[in-house]
Amino acid sequence: MTVPNEAADELEVWIDQDLCTGDGICAQYAPDVFELDIDGLAYVKPPVAPGEEADLLTAPGATAPVPLPLLRDVTDSVKDCPGQCIHVRRVADGTEVYGPEAA
Repeated sequence: MTVPNEAADELEVWIDQDLCTGDGICAQYAPDVFELDIDGLAYVKPPVAPGEEADLLTAPGATAPVPLPLLRDVTDSVKDCPGQCIHVRRVADGTEVYGPEAA
């Protein structure tokens, strides 16, 4: 994965672990953005340079930028998530654009 200079319209993604069912669909669609941890729940991780390992962001409400090349994979994850726990919002105003609270 290349580390883009810009995220998709400055979007960020986060997961509500209280709703996560641990199916791992998100990690299958976008493994550079999502990963299951030892607790069986999905977490986001930030973009990193090729060859580097990203740290999972395990703090509640932790967000990661959505790299433009991965936007479709992230939105497919949102649509197919059985727990409806993935949220994508604009950084500028905090409006959810994909996820259970999107208008």
